[in-house]
Amino acid sequence: MLLNVNKNHLKCFLAFLLTFVFTVEIKAQSVQQAGAKEKPNILFILMDDMGYGDLGVLTQNKRKLANNSFLPWFNTPNLDKLSTEGALLTNHYASAPVCAPSRASLLSGLSQGHANVRDNQFDKALADNYTMANVLGNLGYSTAVIGKWGLQGDNRFDKNGDKWPGYPLNRGFDYFYGYVRHKDGHEHYPFEGKYDGKKEVYENRVELSNQLAKCYTGDLFTAKAKNWITEQSTAKKPFFLLLSYDTPHAVTELPTQAYPAGAGLNGGLQFLDQPGRMINTASGEIDSWINPDYINATYDDDHNPETAEIPWPNVYKRYATVLTRIDEQVGDLMALLTDLKISKNTIVVFTSDNGPSVESYLKQPFKANFFDSFGPFSGIKRDLLEGGARVPTIVKWPNQISPNQIINEPSISYDWLPTFTDAAGFAPPVNGNGISLIPSLTQKTKESRIIYSEYFVGGKSPDYPEFPTANRGKQRYQMQMLRQGDVVGLRYDIKSQNDDFEIYNVVKDPSQSIDLKKDPKFVKFQKIFKAEALRNRLADTSAKRPYDAALIPAIILKNAKNGFNWQFFKTNTSWIANEKGLKVDAKGETADVNSVLAKSAKDGLYLFKAYLNIPVSGSYSFYLTAADKSFVKIHQINVLDADFNYQAGAQKKQTIALEKGLHPIKIYYKIADQNSKNDIKFEWESATIPKSIIPQNAFYKN
Repeated sequence: MLLNVNKNHLKCFLAFLLTFVFTVEIKAQSVQQAGAKEKPNILFILMDDMGYGDLGVLTQNKRKLANNSFLPWFNTPNLDKLSTEGALLTNHYASAPVCAPSRASLLSGLSQGHANVRDNQFDKALADNYTMANVLGNLGYSTAVIGKWGLQGDNRFDKNGDKWPGYPLNRGFDYFYGYVRHKDGHEHYPFEGKYDGKKEVYENRVELSNQLAKCYTGDLFTAKAKNWITEQSTAKKPFFLLLSYDTPHAVTELPTQAYPAGAGLNGGLQFLDQPGRMINTASGEIDSWINPDYINATYDDDHNPETAEIPWPNVYKRYATVLTRIDEQVGDLMALLTDLKISKNTIVVFTSDNGPSVESYLKQPFKANFFDSFGPFSGIKRDLLEGGARVPTIVKWPNQISPNQIINEPSISYDWLPTFTDAAGFAPPVNGNGISLIPSLTQKTKESRIIYSEYFVGGKSPDYPEFPTANRGKQRYQMQMLRQGDVVGLRYDIKSQNDDFEIYNVVKDPSQSIDLKKDPKFVKFQKIFKAEALRNRLADTSAKRPYDAALIPAIILKNAKNGFNWQFFKTNTSWIANEKGLKVDAKGETADVNSVLAKSAKDGLYLFKAYLNIPVSGSYSFYLTAADKSFVKIHQINVLDADFNYQAGAQKKQTIALEKGLHPIKIYYKIADQNSKNDIKFEWESATIPKSIIPQNAFYKN
């Protein structure tokens, strides 16, 4: 059929059609950009040795209100304000009570029962596995770390010939600016090196300390962070910045001058990028400026109002100045997010890597009880008492986390990796030991679970009169801490797995003054903690423990029958995802893992759950060979990791000690190519069993 169309009408129609198509295309692009915008920016501010009590809203403001001249105090108004704009986590723990293992756990999402950096392994290379940086980078984030690193590797631990195998750029970060070595972070003027010699600062792989005259690192890292965030604010990608301060740690050096006027885009610290004048406070005299609020501060040292008050010792004037400086730096950063109009879509976390330190490069000794930097707890840095591990923590995420929240549920720093992947809409890698805090922060659900830490160091806890008698001068050595709900199990100077835990209700008794292990209401926790202390860790020969060879307890299971329960999930990550929160797309029962895999025509993740029957107590070696990525957990132990950079057909091996009986097991298999042959070869070996495929009748389900 022929139509007689007016040419003018045709021109109008074509113009309309082109406009419509163009509009649809623009809208489609806008939807894609909006989708990218839904992933929040992440600014993670990590302090070095800032104690729970060093935050005004947690301790210092109470000392101020007490109006007692024998209770010195300092101000943190910006941090106090930040805590009202989001959530204050009053029961948040660092994964370890000292920086290197604490930061390794934070970045890897692994507890100290699984992380490769433990105890005092400073400068050991962070394991080449999933990290907060490479996971978020895989999800489309620009990633950077500014400040202290200390997980690069050196010849004490790393023998592969690489200078720094664990360098930030080798562990998923796109950009690095700061100190590489752990000890460099003890000095806060890298060019002058007043107390510990000149230090190296790197931008990516270029050393540039000669450009940093009079640059106080607290100011330098803040100014650089502002510069980097500003650059990212116009990009289409979300960003993740780990701002890893080296203050207030160790040397307690002072800035050169007062904090610059203004904040954000309209003042405050500025990165000038001019050698010899890199930041706008790189002038004047280094290590010289004391906050006027503290210059003439006095206190009642003998608790006697009849005698004259005395000036604060210089070391405490310095400490208060540094803490108030940190507060100003955070306020400057928050103003920047507002000025750039990205505050509403940015998660801000403020926390510390462990409890307060007593280290000082000055002639005057530093005591953590001058300001009660440990808060209402016992213990300091290097203690697994609450004061060494519980840290000040604030989270802000406008429109997602309601303001003025107090979150009392226990959490720990290896929870942040799954929290950030959850916020971005993805499941975290299965090897992680943490859980997402989003449900708790958004007041949707609460979850009870075990929090775990272990640590070894010599020496004793301080003999402070603020601590209960049993915690004064407490001998450290091998230490272990678990928490479930309000109850903490604690062991110091452990000799064997048979040693009892001290049991504390740390909500009612935060200073841990009353050991409840003989209380009938708490007797059950002794058995729980002894069992879970073994079910949540994997022995590491570089950090030996007296309980490494102890038999992991079996469980009692009634009405069990042979076979597996299986589930299938459609996943959108390159890693094997933790199944928590994923939608189950198919499920069933089977007697054999490979029979299910052979029939699969779908890309995705299979999870096989069962109980493995151990016939005789003893040491068992497990072997895994797979055609694609796979992973095996027994209890909460990462037994076999064939996920990160796994080469198909490579054999993985792990040995653990298991008690006779049933042990929960999870076998994960990720199908990336449905046309390939998908199978797993899962073997065991023991003193009574030659190396062989684990028989089907060894697996039970209920």
